[in-house]
Amino acid sequence: MFTKKMNKLLSSAVLSSLLVLTACGGGGGGETATDAGGAGSSTTGQKVLNIGLKADPPSLDPMSSSSLYDRQVQNSIYDKLFDVNADGEVVPMLVSEYTVSEDGLTYTLTLHDGITFQDGSEFNAEAVKFNLERYKQEGSKRISELNPIDTVEATDELTVVITLKEPFAPFLSVLSDRSGMMVSPAAVEKHGDNYVKNPVGTGPYAFVEQVSGDHVTLKKNENYWKNEVKIDEVNYKVFTNTSAAVQNLRSGVVDIIDEIPVKEIPTVESDPNLTVVAQANMGFQGIHLNNTVGDLQNKYLRQAVDLALDREAIVKVLFDGYGAPAHTPFAPGSLAYNEEQDKSPAVDAAKVQELLEKGGKPDGFSFKMQISTTTENEQFGAVIQNMLKAHKINVELEKVEYGTMLENGDSGNFEAMQLGWSGRIDPDQNVYDFLVTGMPNNQGRISEPELDEVLIAARAEQDTAKRAELYQQAMDIVHENGSYIYIYHNYDKFGVSNKVQGFTYIPDGIIRTANLDIQ
Repeated sequence: MFTKKMNKLLSSAVLSSLLVLTACGGGGGGETATDAGGAGSSTTGQKVLNIGLKADPPSLDPMSSSSLYDRQVQNSIYDKLFDVNADGEVVPMLVSEYTVSEDGLTYTLTLHDGITFQDGSEFNAEAVKFNLERYKQEGSKRISELNPIDTVEATDELTVVITLKEPFAPFLSVLSDRSGMMVSPAAVEKHGDNYVKNPVGTGPYAFVEQVSGDHVTLKKNENYWKNEVKIDEVNYKVFTNTSAAVQNLRSGVVDIIDEIPVKEIPTVESDPNLTVVAQANMGFQGIHLNNTVGDLQNKYLRQAVDLALDREAIVKVLFDGYGAPAHTPFAPGSLAYNEEQDKSPAVDAAKVQELLEKGGKPDGFSFKMQISTTTENEQFGAVIQNMLKAHKINVELEKVEYGTMLENGDSGNFEAMQLGWSGRIDPDQNVYDFLVTGMPNNQGRISEPELDEVLIAARAEQDTAKRAELYQQAMDIVHENGSYIYIYHNYDKFGVSNKVQGFTYIPDGIIRTANLDIQ
C-alpha cells in the first residue's frame, strides 16, 4: 500500500489570510447511523463490506453517468471489456484476446466463454454489439468516446469485429472505462427508461437498492465468472461530511472511505486499526466558466480569473502536500504532461488589472460560482472567493447538491462551477469531452474551432510524441482563451480498515471489490 506522511502544517496566520471556513460542519444529510451488527457482520452472520462515499451516485447506468461516485459503484456491478491494472496498464477483462489491424482501423475481440449477466441472460458478442451501439446513440454521455466507431459486427457467439472511421489512439483505454461496461440487453429491454434504477451487469455484485442521499446496497453474484466472491453484501454509504466519514471509519461503522480530509490524515495514520492509502492520480480540479453568459463571455475577463489565483498557496493551505498545482489537465505520468506548461502562472496584479481593462471592467466584475455541499468544496470555494476579491473580482458562492450541480452543468444553468475530473490513463479522456464544441462534458460551452481541430487530430494520431505536441498546442489555446481554469492535480486519499484484505490501489482511483475479503 502507498502511504504519504503530511508535511509541516501552515501557520494559522497563512490560513486565516486565505480561508474563510463557510461550513466547517459539512453538508450533513448523508450520514449513516451505526448498524446493529457493525461493519463486517450482519445479524445473519454474512460478511458485509461498508464503503463510505463523499457524494451520492447520480446514475448507475454507464450511458448517462458522469460522476466518479457512479463509477465506484458501477465497477462492482459491471465488468468491462478491458480494465486498468495496478501498473496503470490497460489489460483485457471480458475480452480473452484481441488483435488490431496494421492500419489501426479494425479491432477483433474474442470474449471469454460461459459468462452470464446477473439476471441469468447470456453475455456474448451480440451483447457487446448492443452495448456499443446503445452508448453511441444521441443523448448518451459516451457518444464522444465511441463516435470513431463505424460498425460493430458479432461474427460468431464470442467474436466481435469493430471497424473505426479513422485511427483512434485512446480506443482500448476508452473500453476500460464506462464505454466498456457491459449492461444486460434483456434488462434494458425489460425496464426501458427505468433501467437506471434496475442496473444489471456481469460484475461481482448485483444491485439490490438505492436510497438517494443515503446508500446503495449490492449483493454477491453467486455465479461470478472470474473468481469466488468472498463478501456477501456491499453497502456504499453517503457522507457529504468527510470528517463524519472518518469518525465512522474509526468506530467501525464503515470499512473503507473514499476520501480522508487532509486535516484528519494524522488521526487515521495514528490509528493501529487503519491504513491510509494516498497516491497521486491522473485527474484535475478547477473551475468551469460558462463561456456563453454575462461577463464570462469575455476572454480577457476569464484570463483575469486564471491569473489571479495563487495555485501554490491553494494547494498548501487546503491539501498540505496531498495535491499539486496545475495549469493543464495532464498530471505527471501522462504522455501529454509538460512540466513547463503545467507550471502555475505567477500572480501578477498589474497584469490582472490590464486584463480587466481590456475586458471593459477596470473596476472589476462579479459572477456566481456553484460548489457542492461538502466541507472541502466549501473551503475551496472560500479560498477562491478571497483570492479573487483581492483583484476586484467578486464571487458569490452557491452551495448546490452534487447531482443537481451536474444537471446544471448539462443544462447550462450556471455562471461558474467548481468541478473537476478523476482522470484517465489516456490524455484524450481528460480533454476531448470537456473542450470540444458540443461534447457532453463541455459544461463551459467552450467553442474554439482551432481547439476542436487540434484535439480531433490528437486522438487520431498514432505517434506518441506527435500526440504530446498536439496536446501542448491545445493547452496554449485554452490558456489564451481562459476556457477552463485548471487549479490542481488530485490525490486519492483512502482510509482502509485493517480488517479488509486484498485492497490494491489502482491508478484510476476506483475501489475494486471483486477480490476483497473482510475479517
